[in-house]
This record gives sequence, structure tokens and C-alpha cells, in this order.
Amino acid sequence: MTEVSPQTKKSRRLLLGIAAIFLVPVGISFWLYYGAGYRPGGQVNRGELIEPARALPPVSLATPDGSATGEQFLRDKWSLLYVGEGACDERCRQALYHTRQVRLALAEKMDRVQRVFLYQGTCCEEPWFGTEQAGLVAASLDSSQGRELLGAFPQPDSALGRGRIYVVDPLGNLMMSYAPDVPPKGMIEDMKRLLKLSHIG
Repeated sequence: MTEVSPQTKKSRRLLLGIAAIFLVPVGISFWLYYGAGYRPGGQVNRGELIEPARALPPVSLATPDGSATGEQFLRDKWSLLYVGEGACDERCRQALYHTRQVRLALAEKMDRVQRVFLYQGTCCEEPWFGTEQAGLVAASLDSSQGRELLGAFPQPDSALGRGRIYVVDPLGNLMMSYAPDVPPKGMIEDMKRLLKLSHIG
């Protein structure tokens, strides 16, 4: 067996030391984030995480014009989603307005996000929806598939769930929600962070 020279041993130790300088901090960061669940104070979500995320079933729902969404309408893009009555009271209109403003604030990344209104009953009053909510995806929950989809939400008809705005990722996972009193600025910050970190949608 060939004996390793002292110079070679020294070079190897030096190489291992340099590698450790770069790899150890990465390993510690990875463990803190994924293992210990640590999040830096400046990275607090304004929304409430839904843990574990809920996979929404692929369903096709009727739209106000009589067509259908297709089963993949909650896939491939990030969705800002509101569940409410088709009559859309003032709280509903405020929530839809906020989703519009949040999407517009994303500027060049806005095309990665869609706005969705899941409604029960008759929808949608014109001209408000046509002029103020252009581009909004509206879909009826008044079907067996609609009820199946609604069943995946955490108590949407309760006082806790009523009036909330939800975030669905491009894989169709319900992952976050916002209380009615969360200012749009908080949603904008969260969405910018999600879009920056995400390699999907």
C-alpha cells in the first residue's frame, strides 16, 4: 500500500476545512428551516397557513355564462380565491376588490396569479362584475362537484371561514387563508414572497 505523504494529508485537511466553511452553514440553515420549523422574524406570513395543505379535487363547475371551467381550472396558476353568495354583498365586493388590487400590485408577475370567486345561488350582477371585476373566474358551487370542492375547505360556512380569502398553489393545494380584516398590503407581501420562492406556476 502506498503511504500518503504528509503534504498530501495537509492538502486534504485544508480542502475539507474549506468545504466545511461553506457546507456547515447551509446544513444548519436547512435543519433550522425544515427540521426545527424556525422562520426569521421578518418573514412572518400575514395569512394563516393551512397545515397540512389540502389537495382540492379536480372538478368542473358551471360558470355564469352557462359554460364550464374544466377540471384543471385551479391548477397551473396561483389562485386568490373567495367563497360567497352569488348576490355578493358589500363584504364580498370588498374581498374581490382586494384580490384585484393584490394581483395588480404584482406587476410583471401578475400573470402567474388568477382570481377566483366560488359562489352559491344566482350570480353575477352586471355591470359591476363585467366592469369592476374583468378577468375574474366565477364558478358555481351548486352541484355535486361543487359540494365536493367546498367540503375540502376548512369550515367555509362558519364564522371563522366566512369572508376569508384563500390561496391555492399551482398544484391545486389549499395552503393559506386571510381573515377579512387583513390589509391588502400584507397579502401583497406574502404573494411576492411566494412567487419569488416558487418554481411552479
